Amino acid sequence: MATNGASLPSRSAAGQQKPLQRADEADDLLTAVKDSVIQFIRSADEDAATKVQGHGLQQPGKGPRTVLVEHHPPKKLQQLLDVTLPGQGQGKDGVLRMVHDVLQYSVNTWDQGFLDKLYASTSPVGLAADLLLSSLNTNLHVYQVSPALTLIEKQTSKALAALFGLKRPFAGGVSQPGGSAANMSSIVIARNCLHPETKTDGYGGKRFVLFTSAHGHYSLEKAAQICGFGSGAVRSVAVDGKGCMRPEALDAMIDEAVKAGETPFYVNATAGTTVLGSFDPLDRIADVCQKHKLWLHVDGSWGGPVIFSEKQRYKLKGVERADSVALCPHKMMSVPLTCTFLLGKDMREFHKGMTLPAGYLFHANNDGDEPVDGKDDSVVGTETPEAHPSQEHDVKEIWDLADLTPQCGRRGDSLKLALSWIYYGTAGLGAYIDTAFDTAAHLATLIASNSKFSLVSEDPPPCLQICFYFEKQAGVKHRDRNSKVTEEITRKLIPRGFMTDYAPGEEGKFFRVVVNGQTRKGTVEGLVKAIEEVGESLKM
Repeated sequence: MATNGASLPSRSAAGQQKPLQRADEADDLLTAVKDSVIQFIRSADEDAATKVQGHGLQQPGKGPRTVLVEHHPPKKLQQLLDVTLPGQGQGKDGVLRMVHDVLQYSVNTWDQGFLDKLYASTSPVGLAADLLLSSLNTNLHVYQVSPALTLIEKQTSKALAALFGLKRPFAGGVSQPGGSAANMSSIVIARNCLHPETKTDGYGGKRFVLFTSAHGHYSLEKAAQICGFGSGAVRSVAVDGKGCMRPEALDAMIDEAVKAGETPFYVNATAGTTVLGSFDPLDRIADVCQKHKLWLHVDGSWGGPVIFSEKQRYKLKGVERADSVALCPHKMMSVPLTCTFLLGKDMREFHKGMTLPAGYLFHANNDGDEPVDGKDDSVVGTETPEAHPSQEHDVKEIWDLADLTPQCGRRGDSLKLALSWIYYGTAGLGAYIDTAFDTAAHLATLIASNSKFSLVSEDPPPCLQICFYFEKQAGVKHRDRNSKVTEEITRKLIPRGFMTDYAPGEEGKFFRVVVNGQTRKGTVEGLVKAIEEVGESLKM
């Protein structure tokens, strides 16, 4: 059986090419790797029963190790993890050694104790989807090379858009390489649609400004830098006591910008902020955008998937009035990283804002038909009128999806959501999200009822992160002490099999624990116990 690159082209002694054995070689490698991966997942399943005790099972390793992670600082890990890239291939044995080491020193996101970020492990169907995508290894830039995956992306996007109430004839969406990318794409589309001259002539002296919540994601400032506005063009709108944007403050700031000779064009409303999980009041923000004729984008990268839940979707009231919506199923829905969508009420606007003819790539017209009379309306580098077709062309369907995105190379990430949706159904995905919210509420109740803790989040929390202090001392003079307690406990939780995060607050850094649909209530009970035990051992 071929195990050492034998599937590469080769010739026999007689000069004839040898038969391909790639299927056999793939079977051999995948079987071996699968055994390691399944054991990796199984170890997390077996460890789950211990989490209620506040400590994961100890594992053999070169440092403090539970199923969650064998943690080492970077320089120590460089010594332990051999990433030598050899001149001569090491075949199956070399691959399996590296697979073993990667699993040994990686965070096991399947473990119940991974409560750190706005994502968690994937699911069994997610693994299958990723394997299928890697097997196809195709690019979703043009329909010709990815017909099935293109159709799946278009249909999945349309179904998502419909859930959000975007039901116009040309509503839909397109996948993106992450939430930050989706937000940036929405800014470019908004600018180019509202001010089409910028596509060819640049800003022409205009000082464009855009608005987002003071608790909005940093990707807006990053996008403004990339687009040449400068981060100062992003105006932070004041929030209320719950961390939600104040629409009246937005309205006033837009008026001030216009009086200052600036050009407002875009408002970002957040559905599920990164720290507190707040949902901005979309209906009232939409009223302001309608009044000033600005593009309304909803960054639902984190909280957008609540649309699947009958119990939670009320938090998105008014989202159907948005021009564009971003969401990341790889976060709340445990779809494999990365899986992100940018949805819109009218995909013709996406095309108008993004299209750039390229005759070497796009060969069919945008309605999906073959060129008529041999005429290709996507040619470039000529003086012919058809070289740059009008943006006002009545496009009905866009099948070459790279004509809607900044990047040309595109993985078929939508398949990962499509297979999960098929596997669990809308009801199953909604139940998964409801379970996560129940667990978040349970942890908030535990924190609120324990005198050693101080809850920062609402009870119940608006999203799946729960923020709190342990033995907080009041007053600004105690900020450093509160921060040190939080940081030290967070660090000492890792050898116990719990990984959490923290964020800055007015009274010092506080814990930010993120649960998911697979987190058991016993796990968060064990976390509270572990924090108490570690906290009591601190000498501060």
